[in-house]
Amino acid sequence: MRRNRDYTRRMVLKGLRDGLPIGLGYFAVAFSLGITARGAGVSPLQGWVASILNHASAGEYALYALIGTHAAVWETAAVIFVTNMRYLLMSAALSQKMDPKAGFLRRLGTGFCITDEIFGLAVAHPGAVSCTYLWTAFILADLMWAGGTLCGILAGNVLPANVVTALSVAIYGMFLAIIIPPARKSRVLCGLILVAFACSFAFGRLLPSLSEGTRTIILTVGLSAGAALLFPLKEEEDGKEAKA
Repeated sequence: MRRNRDYTRRMVLKGLRDGLPIGLGYFAVAFSLGITARGAGVSPLQGWVASILNHASAGEYALYALIGTHAAVWETAAVIFVTNMRYLLMSAALSQKMDPKAGFLRRLGTGFCITDEIFGLAVAHPGAVSCTYLWTAFILADLMWAGGTLCGILAGNVLPANVVTALSVAIYGMFLAIIIPPARKSRVLCGLILVAFACSFAFGRLLPSLSEGTRTIILTVGLSAGAALLFPLKEEEDGKEAKA
């Protein structure tokens, strides 16, 4: 029993440590998101609840843009569904990394905790991933995400446009900090990341009408399937990872 408490404590502390920089990046981006929400007529409470439940910045930007144009409810729901659909794929991939002892309800709860950056933490984590670790990192990051939206709505349009733009760029630097360390250890992963960047840029230029969420889904399925076929993980490497 004492060993279980010590393990839980370590996972909570590790989750707080890893979730804090993600939360700081989220707060900065969500602040500019809150300014957009204020322009669409969203109240502070509505914006806070929306950020607690919706963890995709692209989805929330689309949400407030549609609210500002008085779009139909079904249209808004469809856009949010598409922009968040990639988390279904991430959930399926993350299920292979979860602690084998985790039950159905714990896994179901973890599915709600997935964001791009939290998924990056889980993928980079050696061996099985503790639910306690992921939940702690997510809760801290999600509260700062919602808090940033709330503060942005309250601040309104007080800040200059160049400051808002600088805040919006912060999350991309944070995401690079997550993917660069594992990419330096694997040439395949590094090449896959570069191909993903190139394909995303090409899609944006050649198919500008394609939403960001749909583009992400297509690239995720296509590139991951191609990497699995061309560079399958050897059984002995998989076993070493599980023992780490």
